[in-house]
Amino acid sequence: MKNIIEKFNGLKVLVVGDVMIDAYLFGKVDRISPEAPVPVVAVNKKENRLGGAANVAMNLVALGAKPILCSVIGDDKDGHDLIDLLNEKGIGTSGIVLSKERITTVKTRVIAQSTQMLRIDSEITHNLNQLDSFKLVEKVSELLDDTNVLIFEDYDKGVLDEKNIQQIISKASEKNVPIAVDPKRKNFLSYKGATLFKPNLKELKEGFHKDFDIHNKPQFEQVVKELMQEMNLKNLFVTMSEHGVMITDGNMFEYIPAHLRKIADVSGAGDTVISVASLCLALQCSNKQIAELSNLAGGLVCEEVGVVPIDKKLLLDEVVDLKM
Repeated sequence: MKNIIEKFNGLKVLVVGDVMIDAYLFGKVDRISPEAPVPVVAVNKKENRLGGAANVAMNLVALGAKPILCSVIGDDKDGHDLIDLLNEKGIGTSGIVLSKERITTVKTRVIAQSTQMLRIDSEITHNLNQLDSFKLVEKVSELLDDTNVLIFEDYDKGVLDEKNIQQIISKASEKNVPIAVDPKRKNFLSYKGATLFKPNLKELKEGFHKDFDIHNKPQFEQVVKELMQEMNLKNLFVTMSEHGVMITDGNMFEYIPAHLRKIADVSGAGDTVISVASLCLALQCSNKQIAELSNLAGGLVCEEVGVVPIDKKLLLDEVVDLKM
Protein backbone atom coordinates (compact mmCIF):
# COMPACT_ATOMS: atom_id res chain seq x y z
CA MET A 1 0.00 0.00 0.00
CA LYS A 2 2.88 2.36 0.76
CA ASN A 3 4.13 1.95 -2.83
CA ILE A 4 0.68 2.82 -4.15
CA ILE A 5 0.52 6.05 -2.13
CA GLU A 6 3.97 7.07 -3.36
CA LYS A 7 2.83 6.53 -6.97
CA PHE A 8 0.07 9.15 -6.46
CA ASN A 9 2.73 11.84 -7.04
CA GLY A 10 2.24 13.62 -10.34
CA LEU A 11 -0.96 11.85 -11.41
CA LYS A 12 -3.11 14.21 -13.49
CA VAL A 13 -6.77 14.43 -12.52
CA LEU A 14 -9.71 16.33 -13.99
CA VAL A 15 -12.31 17.19 -11.35
CA VAL A 16 -15.61 18.11 -13.02
CA GLY A 17 -18.51 19.52 -11.02
CA ASP A 18 -19.90 22.18 -8.73
CA VAL A 19 -17.41 24.46 -7.00
CA MET A 20 -18.09 27.12 -4.39
CA ILE A 21 -16.66 29.44 -1.78
CA ASP A 22 -17.26 28.59 1.86
CA ALA A 23 -17.11 32.01 3.52
CA TYR A 24 -16.89 32.52 7.27
CA LEU A 25 -17.63 35.61 9.36
CA PHE A 26 -16.28 35.16 12.89
CA GLY A 27 -17.30 37.52 15.66
CA LYS A 28 -18.74 38.12 19.09
CA VAL A 29 -22.26 38.69 20.38
CA ASP A 30 -22.75 40.96 23.37
CA ARG A 31 -26.06 42.65 22.64
CA ILE A 32 -29.46 42.27 20.99
CA SER A 33 -30.39 44.53 18.09
CA PRO A 34 -32.76 47.42 18.91
CA GLU A 35 -34.34 46.93 15.46
CA ALA A 36 -35.46 43.31 15.93
CA PRO A 37 -35.05 40.54 18.56
CA VAL A 38 -31.88 39.20 16.97
CA PRO A 39 -28.27 39.06 18.19
CA VAL A 40 -25.78 41.59 16.80
CA VAL A 41 -22.56 39.90 15.69
CA ALA A 42 -19.51 42.18 15.82
CA VAL A 43 -17.32 40.65 13.10
CA ASN A 44 -13.59 40.49 13.83
CA LYS A 45 -12.43 38.02 11.19
CA LYS A 46 -13.42 37.03 7.65
CA GLU A 47 -12.21 33.93 5.82
CA ASN A 48 -12.85 32.38 2.40
CA ARG A 49 -12.28 28.66 1.89
CA LEU A 50 -12.70 26.38 -1.11
CA GLY A 51 -15.79 24.19 -1.14
CA GLY A 52 -17.61 21.64 -3.25
CA ALA A 53 -15.52 19.96 -5.95
CA ALA A 54 -12.57 22.17 -4.94
CA ASN A 55 -12.29 20.25 -1.66
CA VAL A 56 -11.73 17.06 -3.67
CA ALA A 57 -9.06 18.94 -5.62
CA MET A 58 -7.38 20.00 -2.35
CA ASN A 59 -7.30 16.37 -1.21
CA LEU A 60 -5.67 15.44 -4.51
CA VAL A 61 -3.00 18.14 -4.06
CA ALA A 62 -2.37 16.88 -0.51
CA LEU A 63 -1.85 13.37 -1.92
CA GLY A 64 0.71 14.62 -4.44
CA ALA A 65 -1.50 14.58 -7.54
CA LYS A 66 -2.04 17.44 -10.01
CA PRO A 67 -5.75 18.30 -10.27
CA ILE A 68 -7.40 20.61 -12.79
CA LEU A 69 -10.85 21.83 -11.83
CA CYS A 70 -13.51 21.97 -14.56
CA SER A 71 -16.61 23.97 -13.66
CA VAL A 72 -18.77 26.96 -14.54
CA ILE A 73 -18.76 29.91 -12.12
CA GLY A 74 -19.95 33.49 -12.27
CA ASP A 75 -17.92 36.15 -14.06
CA ASP A 76 -18.12 38.24 -10.89
CA LYS A 77 -15.92 39.32 -7.99
CA ASP A 78 -16.59 36.08 -6.10
CA GLY A 79 -15.65 34.10 -9.20
CA HIS A 80 -12.32 35.90 -9.55
CA ASP A 81 -11.70 35.48 -5.80
CA LEU A 82 -12.37 31.76 -6.26
CA ILE A 83 -9.82 31.52 -9.08
CA ASP A 84 -7.25 33.31 -6.89
CA LEU A 85 -7.94 30.79 -4.08
CA LEU A 86 -7.51 27.86 -6.48
CA ASN A 87 -4.21 29.25 -7.74
CA GLU A 88 -2.99 29.74 -4.15
CA LYS A 89 -3.73 26.07 -3.39
CA GLY A 90 -1.97 24.75 -6.50
CA ILE A 91 -5.17 23.69 -8.26
CA GLY A 92 -5.27 24.08 -12.05
CA THR A 93 -7.90 26.53 -13.32
CA SER A 94 -7.64 26.01 -17.09
CA GLY A 95 -10.96 24.10 -16.98
CA ILE A 96 -12.94 26.96 -15.41
CA VAL A 97 -15.63 28.67 -17.51
CA LEU A 98 -16.68 32.19 -16.43
CA SER A 99 -20.34 32.86 -17.15
CA LYS A 100 -22.25 36.15 -17.36
CA GLU A 101 -25.46 34.16 -16.84
CA ARG A 102 -24.64 32.78 -13.38
CA ILE A 103 -23.31 33.93 -10.03
CA THR A 104 -20.58 32.14 -8.12
CA THR A 105 -21.95 29.96 -5.33
CA VAL A 106 -21.01 31.36 -1.91
CA LYS A 107 -22.14 29.85 1.37
CA THR A 108 -21.53 32.35 4.18
CA ARG A 109 -21.57 31.13 7.77
CA VAL A 110 -21.85 33.64 10.63
CA ILE A 111 -20.11 32.24 13.71
CA ALA A 112 -20.01 33.75 17.18
CA GLN A 113 -18.76 32.18 20.43
CA SER A 114 -17.96 29.02 18.41
CA THR A 115 -21.63 28.69 17.43
CA GLN A 116 -23.02 29.01 13.91
CA MET A 117 -25.69 31.69 14.14
CA LEU A 118 -26.75 31.84 10.51
CA ARG A 119 -25.91 30.61 7.01
CA ILE A 120 -26.53 32.71 3.91
CA ASP A 121 -26.47 30.95 0.51
CA SER A 122 -25.92 32.98 -2.64
CA GLU A 123 -26.32 30.71 -5.66
CA ILE A 124 -28.10 29.76 -8.88
CA THR A 125 -28.97 26.05 -9.01
CA HIS A 126 -30.81 25.64 -12.31
CA ASN A 127 -29.00 23.83 -15.12
CA LEU A 128 -26.44 25.60 -17.29
CA ASN A 129 -27.63 27.27 -20.47
CA GLN A 130 -26.69 25.57 -23.74
CA LEU A 131 -23.65 27.76 -24.45
CA ASP A 132 -22.09 27.40 -20.98
CA SER A 133 -22.66 23.65 -21.02
CA PHE A 134 -21.01 23.44 -24.47
CA LYS A 135 -18.03 25.46 -23.21
CA LEU A 136 -17.63 23.16 -20.19
CA VAL A 137 -17.66 20.00 -22.34
CA GLU A 138 -15.15 21.58 -24.74
CA LYS A 139 -12.81 22.48 -21.85
CA VAL A 140 -12.94 18.93 -20.53
CA SER A 141 -12.41 17.50 -24.01
CA GLU A 142 -9.31 19.66 -24.56
CA LEU A 143 -7.79 18.53 -21.25
CA LEU A 144 -8.52 14.79 -21.52
CA ASP A 145 -5.42 13.95 -23.60
CA ASP A 146 -3.18 14.63 -20.61
CA THR A 147 -5.34 13.03 -17.88
CA ASN A 148 -4.95 9.86 -15.80
CA VAL A 149 -8.44 9.87 -14.30
CA LEU A 150 -11.61 12.00 -14.35
CA ILE A 151 -13.79 12.61 -11.29
CA PHE A 152 -17.40 13.83 -11.40
CA GLU A 153 -18.12 15.72 -8.18
CA ASP A 154 -21.84 16.51 -8.20
CA TYR A 155 -23.46 18.78 -5.59
CA ASP A 156 -26.78 19.31 -7.43
CA LYS A 157 -25.93 22.97 -8.11
CA GLY A 158 -26.66 22.84 -11.85
CA VAL A 159 -23.22 22.53 -13.47
CA LEU A 160 -23.85 18.87 -14.32
CA ASP A 161 -26.92 17.55 -16.13
CA GLU A 162 -27.80 14.34 -17.96
CA LYS A 163 -26.72 15.65 -21.37
CA ASN A 164 -23.28 17.06 -20.49
CA ILE A 165 -22.54 14.12 -18.18
CA GLN A 166 -23.06 11.67 -21.03
CA GLN A 167 -21.09 13.85 -23.46
CA ILE A 168 -18.12 13.93 -21.06
CA ILE A 169 -18.33 10.18 -20.30
CA SER A 170 -18.37 9.46 -24.03
CA LYS A 171 -15.29 11.60 -24.67
CA ALA A 172 -13.40 10.14 -21.68
CA SER A 173 -14.27 6.58 -22.73
CA GLU A 174 -12.99 7.23 -26.26
CA LYS A 175 -9.63 8.21 -24.77
CA ASN A 176 -9.63 5.31 -22.25
CA VAL A 177 -9.63 7.69 -19.27
CA PRO A 178 -11.18 5.97 -16.20
CA ILE A 179 -14.21 7.77 -14.74
CA ALA A 180 -15.01 7.99 -11.02
CA VAL A 181 -18.30 9.45 -9.79
CA ASP A 182 -19.37 10.96 -6.46
CA PRO A 183 -23.12 11.32 -7.18
CA LYS A 184 -26.04 13.23 -5.76
CA ARG A 185 -29.73 12.52 -6.10
CA LYS A 186 -30.78 14.63 -9.12
CA ASN A 187 -28.37 13.16 -11.68
CA PHE A 188 -27.92 9.81 -9.92
CA LEU A 189 -28.92 7.62 -12.89
CA SER A 190 -27.21 9.81 -15.51
CA TYR A 191 -23.69 8.38 -15.10
CA LYS A 192 -24.15 5.35 -17.34
CA GLY A 193 -20.85 3.73 -18.29
CA ALA A 194 -18.80 5.03 -15.35
CA THR A 195 -15.77 3.04 -14.23
CA LEU A 196 -16.28 3.56 -10.49
CA PHE A 197 -19.55 4.83 -8.99
CA LYS A 198 -19.38 5.83 -5.29
CA PRO A 199 -22.68 6.56 -3.53
CA ASN A 200 -23.25 6.31 0.20
CA LEU A 201 -26.14 4.22 1.53
CA LYS A 202 -28.58 7.14 1.68
CA GLU A 203 -27.74 8.21 -1.89
CA LEU A 204 -28.09 4.62 -3.13
CA LYS A 205 -31.57 4.26 -1.62
CA GLU A 206 -32.82 7.69 -2.70
CA GLY A 207 -31.13 7.80 -6.12
CA PHE A 208 -32.16 4.29 -7.18
CA HIS A 209 -35.56 4.49 -5.41
CA LYS A 210 -35.00 1.12 -3.72
CA ASP A 211 -35.14 0.26 -0.04
CA PHE A 212 -33.14 -2.55 1.52
CA ASP A 213 -31.80 -3.76 4.85
CA ILE A 214 -28.02 -3.33 5.01
CA HIS A 215 -27.88 -6.35 7.35
CA ASN A 216 -29.56 -8.52 4.68
CA LYS A 217 -26.60 -9.11 2.35
CA PRO A 218 -28.47 -11.03 -0.40
CA GLN A 219 -31.08 -8.25 -0.60
CA PHE A 220 -28.42 -5.50 -0.61
CA GLU A 221 -26.30 -7.26 -3.23
CA GLN A 222 -29.33 -7.82 -5.46
CA VAL A 223 -30.08 -4.07 -5.44
CA VAL A 224 -26.41 -3.36 -6.24
CA LYS A 225 -26.46 -5.80 -9.20
CA GLU A 226 -29.67 -4.25 -10.54
CA LEU A 227 -28.17 -0.76 -10.38
CA MET A 228 -24.94 -1.87 -12.07
CA GLN A 229 -26.87 -3.55 -14.86
CA GLU A 230 -29.19 -0.58 -15.42
CA MET A 231 -26.28 1.90 -15.53
CA ASN A 232 -23.69 -0.34 -17.20
CA LEU A 233 -21.23 0.32 -14.35
CA LYS A 234 -17.88 -1.43 -14.19
CA ASN A 235 -17.48 -1.08 -10.41
CA LEU A 236 -19.70 0.09 -7.57
CA PHE A 237 -18.22 1.37 -4.31
CA VAL A 238 -20.67 2.01 -1.45
CA THR A 239 -19.61 3.85 1.70
CA MET A 240 -21.62 2.71 4.72
CA SER A 241 -20.41 4.84 7.68
CA GLU A 242 -19.94 2.62 10.75
CA HIS A 243 -20.51 -0.47 8.56
CA GLY A 244 -17.38 0.28 6.53
CA VAL A 245 -17.39 0.06 2.72
CA MET A 246 -18.35 -2.39 -0.01
CA ILE A 247 -16.88 -2.59 -3.50
CA THR A 248 -17.86 -4.89 -6.35
CA ASP A 249 -17.43 -5.53 -10.05
CA GLY A 250 -20.83 -7.24 -10.04
CA ASN A 251 -19.38 -10.67 -9.32
CA MET A 252 -16.95 -10.41 -6.40
CA PHE A 253 -18.18 -8.45 -3.36
CA GLU A 254 -15.51 -7.08 -1.01
CA TYR A 255 -16.59 -5.82 2.43
CA ILE A 256 -14.07 -3.74 4.42
CA PRO A 257 -15.05 -2.95 8.04
CA ALA A 258 -14.72 0.56 9.45
CA HIS A 259 -11.63 1.25 11.59
CA LEU A 260 -12.39 2.09 15.22
CA ARG A 261 -11.69 5.81 15.64
CA LYS A 262 -12.49 8.86 17.75
CA ILE A 263 -14.86 10.54 15.32
CA ALA A 264 -14.66 14.33 15.60
CA ASP A 265 -16.38 15.36 12.36
CA VAL A 266 -17.50 13.39 9.28
CA SER A 267 -17.54 16.52 7.07
CA GLY A 268 -15.47 16.05 3.95
CA ALA A 269 -14.82 12.32 4.47
CA GLY A 270 -16.57 11.48 1.19
CA ASP A 271 -14.31 13.93 -0.67
CA THR A 272 -11.24 12.18 0.73
CA VAL A 273 -12.60 8.73 -0.15
CA ILE A 274 -13.32 9.61 -3.81
CA SER A 275 -9.90 11.30 -4.10
CA VAL A 276 -7.97 8.24 -2.91
CA ALA A 277 -10.22 5.82 -4.81
CA SER A 278 -9.74 7.74 -8.07
CA LEU A 279 -5.96 7.80 -7.78
CA CYS A 280 -5.97 4.06 -7.08
CA LEU A 281 -8.22 3.62 -10.13
CA ALA A 282 -5.72 5.54 -12.27
CA LEU A 283 -2.99 3.15 -11.06
CA GLN A 284 -5.17 0.13 -11.95
CA CYS A 285 -5.24 -1.12 -8.37
CA SER A 286 -7.46 -4.06 -7.42
CA ASN A 287 -10.92 -3.32 -6.03
CA LYS A 288 -9.81 -4.57 -2.63
CA GLN A 289 -6.83 -2.18 -2.60
CA ILE A 290 -9.09 0.71 -3.66
CA ALA A 291 -11.57 -0.02 -0.86
CA GLU A 292 -9.00 -0.61 1.88
CA LEU A 293 -6.95 2.51 1.21
CA SER A 294 -9.97 4.79 0.64
CA ASN A 295 -11.67 3.49 3.77
CA LEU A 296 -8.52 4.14 5.81
CA ALA A 297 -8.13 7.69 4.45
CA GLY A 298 -11.81 8.56 5.02
CA GLY A 299 -11.55 7.43 8.63
CA LEU A 300 -8.44 9.52 9.25
CA VAL A 301 -10.07 12.81 8.20
CA CYS A 302 -13.04 12.06 10.49
CA GLU A 303 -10.66 12.53 13.43
CA GLU A 304 -10.19 16.19 12.44
CA VAL A 305 -12.65 19.01 13.16
CA GLY A 306 -14.07 20.69 10.07
CA VAL A 307 -13.48 19.98 6.40
CA VAL A 308 -9.77 19.32 5.98
CA PRO A 309 -7.82 17.49 3.26
CA ILE A 310 -6.05 14.25 4.06
CA ASP A 311 -2.57 14.40 5.59
CA LYS A 312 -0.46 12.17 3.34
CA LYS A 313 2.18 11.53 6.01
CA LEU A 314 -0.49 10.37 8.47
CA LEU A 315 -1.89 8.05 5.82
CA LEU A 316 1.55 6.61 5.09
CA ASP A 317 2.23 6.16 8.82
CA GLU A 318 -1.10 4.40 9.30
CA VAL A 319 -0.41 2.02 6.40
CA VAL A 320 2.96 1.14 7.94
CA ASP A 321 1.46 0.70 11.44
CA LEU A 322 -1.30 -1.58 10.13
CA LYS A 323 1.19 -3.49 7.95
CA MET A 324 -1.05 -3.02 4.93
